[in-house]
Amino acid sequence: MSSSTQNVNGKTNAPNSDDLAEQIKILRDDLGSLTQTIADMGRATGENAVNAAKSKVNDVRDAAMDRAETAQLHAMEVKNQADDFIRTQPATALGVAAGLGFLVGFMSSRR
Repeated sequence: MSSSTQNVNGKTNAPNSDDLAEQIKILRDDLGSLTQTIADMGRATGENAVNAAKSKVNDVRDAAMDRAETAQLHAMEVKNQADDFIRTQPATALGVAAGLGFLVGFMSSRR
């Protein structure tokens, strides 16, 4: 890089057009490099955000699947208990079903 002033025979000369053109070229190169660096940083940040979001979605999906499986197992257990109750005490089960039917009918007719 040329200096902006040159000392020749004890005198200071002003920069000439070639010096200015060279400095402008260097500035353009530096700006291009800076622009590329900023673009790379933005791309990397965007990729990191996308990866973090995908990871969070996977975690939430896995948790939801675990809860759904737990709820399904619980529902099957309740169904098996109801089936056992109906087999062991059919008269009581019929009475409970009739009572619930009457209660639902009574409440829906009061509207």
